[in-house]
Amino acid sequence: RAAATSATMPREIITVQVGQCGNQIGCRFWELALKEHAAYNTKARYDEALSSFFQNVDSRGDAPVSLPVGDGRGAIRALKARAVVVDMEEGVTNELLSGHMRDVFDTKQFITGQSGSGNNWACGSHHYGPMYRDTLLEAVRKQAEDADSLQGFMLLHSLGGGTGSGLGSYMLGALADEFPDVYRFSVSVFPSEDDDVVTSPYNAMLSCAALAEHADCVMPVENQALMDIVTSIYEKSDVNTRRGSALTGVDGGVEVSGHGGRPWDAMNGIAANLLLNLTAGARFDGALNVDINEVTTNLVPFPKMHFLLSSMSPATVSADKGKAAPAPRTMDQIFTEVFGRDRQLASVDPRRSTYLACALMMRGAVTVSDASRNVDRLRKGLRMAHWVSDGFKVGLCDRAPTGTPYSALCLANNCAMRKPLDAMTSRFQKLRRRNLYVHHYGEFMEIDDMDAAASTIAELAEEYARVDAAPPPETVPSIRPIGVL
Repeated sequence: RAAATSATMPREIITVQVGQCGNQIGCRFWELALKEHAAYNTKARYDEALSSFFQNVDSRGDAPVSLPVGDGRGAIRALKARAVVVDMEEGVTNELLSGHMRDVFDTKQFITGQSGSGNNWACGSHHYGPMYRDTLLEAVRKQAEDADSLQGFMLLHSLGGGTGSGLGSYMLGALADEFPDVYRFSVSVFPSEDDDVVTSPYNAMLSCAALAEHADCVMPVENQALMDIVTSIYEKSDVNTRRGSALTGVDGGVEVSGHGGRPWDAMNGIAANLLLNLTAGARFDGALNVDINEVTTNLVPFPKMHFLLSSMSPATVSADKGKAAPAPRTMDQIFTEVFGRDRQLASVDPRRSTYLACALMMRGAVTVSDASRNVDRLRKGLRMAHWVSDGFKVGLCDRAPTGTPYSALCLANNCAMRKPLDAMTSRFQKLRRRNLYVHHYGEFMEIDDMDAAASTIAELAEEYARVDAAPPPETVPSIRPIGVL
């Protein structure tokens, strides 16, 4: 789309946040999204931008009423997130219900247990999944019925624990069964090698196999990469952290290099910024907007190879937080940084592997000519698959993140994804060879299914390796039109 576009009707995305990590990232996303919309929607009108993730609810009568967008000039009554909040222990959900974001959530959309999943994928998937299936799907169905043009589901979860991994996997499969025509996206936090959950190698492997099977698009986010980015931000800045920042949130801080607060707060802020940039095209107008569904259409050439490496510049926004690495000085530097290793949300260097497809999603004062010039400049240093040598999907959203004139998000379907998959397989095999902790999983599932999941991921890694090593054909056959000799 070369001309400025505006949505003709609302395009809603339902967020399903599962487990402790998924709910913490989700809460940070809602906080930052409201700040971003408040900066641009100064008249407090319920417009199409807000409707993509929020309902406008009038609670003055006996029963709450969801108000339509109409002409986009209606007053905001009470914004409610289009979210389903799931956890099998009540600690994080109770924090949400008592915290500063409590009014954004509809308590009827909370599905909680009390005893947790015991860091066991099988417990979350095979025990709690069937137990809560009807309740989970009814909560999703309620949100879907309130949507005018449902664009997709966004699953937020981690792969290391029990609920986010197991129940998240089950939820993804249930969505595929009940809503087969609606795209399913996942922002999935991969555990680090020194994860403190001893069973995380099993949980991650089983979850990753479910993502390969049931998701349309997965954005892996590695804990170690997030920590490296946050550490870099603190080392490069000498400005004191402010309360209410993108790194600290309203209630916390970060515990990096002597700073107080919860250590995962800053990491959640980075992941939430990924969501903000990914969904900007659905929330705001743009000269060349990209809906998230177009990401799947353009970046997934083979069905199971739908794991997209993501990188951002700036990683955080200086005006929205008190402590950040200095923003890049020029627009060209922003383009360059998203292809560098230091900005990757997974611990890989995509420049050393083959790009199967690539998307650049720009926000702010970026023109088509700016994008074309930088794509032409950068493409020379990238190893592109022969069928996409000239192919970059470029999105231009008019609204920049608050506090910066422009930003970039790069989504790359790159063969470097083999590295985290191989690392996941290696950690899995270290436990599986000695049958450690296997009996806990045998209470809920067939142990052979664990080996089947490992085979699925090993085959996927091999496929990335095969494509990475494949030489381009000497000639590309062309299709002769019918009737032409």
